[in-house]
Amino acid sequence: MEEILIEEFNYPLPDERIAKYPLANRDQSKLLVYRDGQVSEDQFFHIGEYLAPGSLLIYNNTRVIQARLVFHKKVVSEYRGTTEHAEPLNSEATLGARIEIFCLEPLAPHDYQLSLGSTEGCTWKCMIGNAKKWKSGALSQPVILPSGKEVRLWAEKGEQTGNTFSVRFSWEGASVSFAEILDAVGELPIPPYLNRKTEESDKTTYQTVYSRIKGSVAAPTAGLHFTDNVLNGLRERGVKTAEVTLHVGAGTFQPVKVADANQHTMHTEIIAVPKATIQTIIENLGHIVAVGTTSMRTLESLYFLGEQFYTRHMTQDIGHLTYSVSQFEPYEKDHALSTQEALQAIVDHLEQIGEEVLHAETQIMIKPGYIFHVVDQLITNFHQPKSTLLLLVSAFVGGDWHRIYDYALANDFRFLSYGDSSILFRRSPAFEL
Repeated sequence: MEEILIEEFNYPLPDERIAKYPLANRDQSKLLVYRDGQVSEDQFFHIGEYLAPGSLLIYNNTRVIQARLVFHKKVVSEYRGTTEHAEPLNSEATLGARIEIFCLEPLAPHDYQLSLGSTEGCTWKCMIGNAKKWKSGALSQPVILPSGKEVRLWAEKGEQTGNTFSVRFSWEGASVSFAEILDAVGELPIPPYLNRKTEESDKTTYQTVYSRIKGSVAAPTAGLHFTDNVLNGLRERGVKTAEVTLHVGAGTFQPVKVADANQHTMHTEIIAVPKATIQTIIENLGHIVAVGTTSMRTLESLYFLGEQFYTRHMTQDIGHLTYSVSQFEPYEKDHALSTQEALQAIVDHLEQIGEEVLHAETQIMIKPGYIFHVVDQLITNFHQPKSTLLLLVSAFVGGDWHRIYDYALANDFRFLSYGDSSILFRRSPAFEL
């Protein structure tokens, strides 16, 4: 596999160009337009002017959960002086060490909705801050629900895998769900590059207006610019909309730290796509607009899932199907199946097993040289230097990402999650600068 030097996808991003807060009016953000190798700008509320009537706009309906929990590990205080005049050595000895648990994805039950809806406890893959202070034993804290009811939450640390741990959560009160626990005591995990603490306003501004399926630990930020007025205007112009679900993981914040991007390991993400949405995509091929890189990864993964279903059907292999796309599957062989055939294979399979929604996992890596099968236009924000998202953008515009980012830097665009937006028209990967 040809080497991809991540240093070639670097650019200077001063801290002052990172938007720390969103605009008061979401749709007033600047909009960069890239089409046919040319760059121009507009404002986001004019987005409909760049979408042809009959286009299908597909967005990620995931909702960010308050996934960060803070406990204090009780410790035996050390004291100065005599027993009669004991004095704590420090405040931590009195309060206990601060342990921060960041819930990444459910392990048992593995399904997001089942885990968040559980009233009997659940286990999650978590990152743990100050883990060395949590050697053994359960952590606990009281949780005050909006009703005024108090329950006690326990956390028990399990097996470590890399830099993550399994954590078992349990609580008193059989009628209380884990989602209610998180809503009551959890903290919304805003991106670390904002370099600030979560504020009450983030609970609203760090959610898209169409978010409804809880599970992400990061927002699909390309959608933050949409308002009800913008969506209504698009429908009036004849633009159709559809939903997919990809629960965004913390890996979306991680820059590539190896010289060759091919050596970077993509995080596995959970997707869910209704059969009706796949049928609508088939009917509108050639006019598919993805809102954000999460929607892009979901839609492009559908092709390879469909190819798997089609191949196994043709070979009469009716054994267990692994509903997953590996990181380099797009590059491992020629993919001669048409997009329509691949998507129809998914529909046929779902009908055969009597399911209305495709649930799968994807580790897909979209990088320069990738051949796009589904998406024709991409609405997206401006991404971190040396990130897999920048690789995706480069693949989509035929390597022309420098022109886009140079323009944005020179014309006062705001960067990253709360920043400005762009609409990109696909170019062939064979495009040469």
